Order: sequence, then structure tokens, then C-alpha cells
Amino acid sequence: MMKRVDINSDIGESFGSWVIGDGVDDALMSVISSANIATGFHAGDPNIMRKTIEQAKINNVAIGAHPGFRDLQGFGRRHLSIPAGELINDIIYQLGALREFASLSGLPLQHIKPHGALYMHLARDEVAAQQFVETLHQLDSKLCLYCMENTAVWRSAQQLGQPVVTEFYADRAYDDQGVIVFTRNTGYLKVQDIVDKVLLACLEGKVKTVTGNIISINFDSICIHSDTPGALEIISAVKTALIHHGVEITSPSAAK
Repeated sequence: MMKRVDINSDIGESFGSWVIGDGVDDALMSVISSANIATGFHAGDPNIMRKTIEQAKINNVAIGAHPGFRDLQGFGRRHLSIPAGELINDIIYQLGALREFASLSGLPLQHIKPHGALYMHLARDEVAAQQFVETLHQLDSKLCLYCMENTAVWRSAQQLGQPVVTEFYADRAYDDQGVIVFTRNTGYLKVQDIVDKVLLACLEGKVKTVTGNIISINFDSICIHSDTPGALEIISAVKTALIHHGVEITSPSAAK
């Protein structure tokens, strides 16, 4: 049974006057412990980035950069064939943008978490993952990397000693290898089903796969996407259930 866990969500993913999800970012800040803030390539813009950071500061939420493929139209959920070197430069560009806005608010960056198709690309591509982690280690060897366990990027981080925060995806399905089943669109999910899934994972270290098998899973943080329909209700219910079972909700930086 876990004694404490982080709840993270992808935040600030609107763009200009276009609102993504239920438009509940401000309310979500009161229930999550870590925020992955969009950095402009798949979603977000300078005004939204600054506002989101300010909301995180008000609510004492740890923040991280959430870089994605340069794919506003596809919301970063389409895979793009980009040479590893160019891809790393795109990530550095996005990380730097958020870090400067964070500096204006006097907040440190806790972590970096690639978004969507980029997240899955770095989970599989050994070359890109290695270059990404080497660059990240050079820039900030203490910046936490959010990723799934036993992936290419996780292995690279282990080799270089880059701190990682492993994730459990409450609103995504798992295959028998413990990898999330990638989807571009998520429909309405039953809140109790998600609560039960999270409790099984946190209290017993297990998850039910798409084939009905039960496999073991290890993680430090629970991710629930802000653009999942009903995200606020889902995250609130998950947090309430975890606290009821004696699990503390805290960010990795606060837990140190």
C-alpha cells in the first residue's frame, strides 16, 4: 500500500480564445499536486502559460514543462517524423519558455513531462530518448522526468542518474506489457470505475489490462488528463478516495 502519491494533470492546454476540455483548469489547481503546463507547440500560448503558473503558485502546486510535437492542429497526438537532434532542440525551446515565465513568478520547475505522441515516441525510440536525457542532464541534472517505468527514456535516465517520477494513467487503458493504449480522443468515463482502478493500483500495486489480465505496476504519480470529459469530478473523487484510505496527496518535491 502506498503511503503517499502525486496527482498530476496536463494544464494550460487551451490556445488563444479556444478552450480545451471542460475549461476547469483553475478549479483543477485546487485538487492536483503537480501541473504539466503546455509550452506552446501542441497547445498553450504565452498568456496562458503565465496565467497557469500564477494559478499554480496560488494553490501551492508544483509545476513542470509539458513540451510536445509542433502540432497545434493535432493537439500533439499525431506522431511526426523529426530527426532526433531537431526534436531535442524543440524540447529545449519549450522548456526554456516555461522556465522564464516560472522565474517571473518566483517558482522553480519541478519536472519535465513530454506530451502525447512525443511521450510515446521517447518511450520507444532508444536514440531519441538517449539524446533527450543526455541534454536534460546537461541542462539540469536535478529536474525530475515524468515517464513510465521500463521505457527507453526511463532506462536512459537510470543510466545517467536523472531523477524520474514514474506514472500511472488513471484515464487510459493498459496492455499486457504495462504500456498505455494510446488514444487521440477519450469519451466520458465512469467516475467510480476510475476510482476503483486507482485504488487497486495504489493499495495493491495492480492494474487490469484491456484483455482482462491483472498485472503488477509501480509508480510515483497518478496522471489524469484535464481534457478528459468530467476531469474535475474524476480527480476530485480520486483524491477523496485516496485520502479516505490513508494515502497522502503530495508532489514529489514536497515529499522530499
